[in-house]
Amino acid sequence: MLATAVGIAQTRLELLTTELQEEVHRVAEIMVWTAVALLAAGVGLFLLALLVIFVFWDTHRIIASIAVTAAFFLIAIVAALVLRAKVRGKPPMLDATLAELKKDRETLLRGH
Repeated sequence: MLATAVGIAQTRLELLTTELQEEVHRVAEIMVWTAVALLAAGVGLFLLALLVIFVFWDTHRIIASIAVTAAFFLIAIVAALVLRAKVRGKPPMLDATLAELKKDRETLLRGH
């Protein structure tokens, strides 16, 4: 019985280690691509904003500046809402490991 429990614990710890490694790799990859996307988008939006302001420099530069600023704030609000939804919708960390541990516990309790 003890050997079975130790074997189960070892298997679950291996699963836990694998899940943690996958999670760290996934988060690192997401962070790298997020940084690339933010940098590219930031430069692109900045240049677009300058273009809009320069096009309307002689006629409506104040209105163009306000419109560009409002667009940036709208993008920031949408991004914050999407981020909040992503964070809230993420499954619990180590979900598979916890499910397996629960099954093991139920199996061991039934065995007695």
